[in-house]
Amino acid sequence: MTPADTLFETNAPRPLADRLRPAALEEVVGQGHLLKEQGPIGRMVAAKNLTSVILWGPPGSGKTTIAHLLAEYTDHKFVLLSAIFSGVADLRKIFEEAKREREAGRGTLLFVDEIHRFNRAQQDGFLPYVEDGTIVLIGATTENPSFELNPPLLSRCQVLVLNRLDDAALEGLLLRAEAEAGKKLPLQDDARIAVRAMADGDGRYLLNMAEMLLALPADASLDSAGLADVVQRRAPLYDKGQESHFNLISALHKSLRSSDVDAALYWFARMLVGGEDPLYIARRLVRFASEDIGLVDPNALPQALAGWDTYERLGSPEGELAIAQVVLYLASAPKSNAAYRGLSAAKAAAKRTGSLMPPKNILNAPTGLMKDLGYGEGYQYDHDAPDGFSGQNCFPDGMDRENLYQPVERGFEREIGKRLAYWEKLRNERNDG
Repeated sequence: MTPADTLFETNAPRPLADRLRPAALEEVVGQGHLLKEQGPIGRMVAAKNLTSVILWGPPGSGKTTIAHLLAEYTDHKFVLLSAIFSGVADLRKIFEEAKREREAGRGTLLFVDEIHRFNRAQQDGFLPYVEDGTIVLIGATTENPSFELNPPLLSRCQVLVLNRLDDAALEGLLLRAEAEAGKKLPLQDDARIAVRAMADGDGRYLLNMAEMLLALPADASLDSAGLADVVQRRAPLYDKGQESHFNLISALHKSLRSSDVDAALYWFARMLVGGEDPLYIARRLVRFASEDIGLVDPNALPQALAGWDTYERLGSPEGELAIAQVVLYLASAPKSNAAYRGLSAAKAAAKRTGSLMPPKNILNAPTGLMKDLGYGEGYQYDHDAPDGFSGQNCFPDGMDRENLYQPVERGFEREIGKRLAYWEKLRNERNDG
């Protein structure tokens, strides 16, 4: 690079987010749990002893900034690599240069942005260089490392979780933007609140919006409605194949189970707005109807199937209302996992008892040989018995009866429990007789 290149680069315009990039760890907002004196990064900086880490956090939470500052604080050469635009050849060059730096007495901090984009073979390529200290690896990812990174690489790195920037941290960034510009943002109080909400925890996105707003005429004064005309609302973060997908369906399922109707409707809407396939949600609701409601409300499963069927007939957006109706029905229904527990207990009993034959009295005897062997002998036809109930044993010979299904004292299962108790009373009476 020539002196002229350096001059032109210095004078080139830089985005506000870059101009306000913290020059010290104390200036990084929202990540005090990592950066404080007793935090994991604070301790590394104090000891000037870097170890390889994975920084896991949402966009705009400070991952790149922290990596830059770690290199400066510990006098490491900083090398930036994007997993999206780089391959094996780029890694080889970096590792060779890092070896030369190490021989000269200086360490290399390799910051890999979007490290989860590297495939497993590429991730394995880091292992010997991390292991022998040729590089200190700082990987940045927005995805759950346990899903996306190889276990051998994870075992050599400490995973540090960065927080989504809260409202106070975002307001701090707005104040910095105003101080740098020497003027206030053209926002009324409600619009200022809306700007922070629109950033959705992303500091970079917030500063990009602030830069746009600071360029408006000096006499501008926007309320929340005027802000919506100037700034495009950010789409919520949601990846249908990754952690946010599992987090939101879990939140929906747990809200349904907790009978929190409003929270269930909210998480359902979050998934729709994020672009989730409504049919996936419909299938999960059918599962919930069986697993968490069952016979305590026998209408739950037909309702879930009807919502699924309605959506398939109408599509979006009209069919989404049918699924919303199912969400409301299931959330407000009484809950029972008695069927789920009963099936689990029955499977355990089946595995434990092996290949026990059914008792011969409840077997059909379509051949003479089977009749001679006693198949069907002593069978009691329940419709001919008093109360339509024979009380005969249907468990295998040599196996004691087990109470596998235990209905709860709620909803329709309360009635089922009364029936079971009545039949048990008759069974005991007739067997004693």
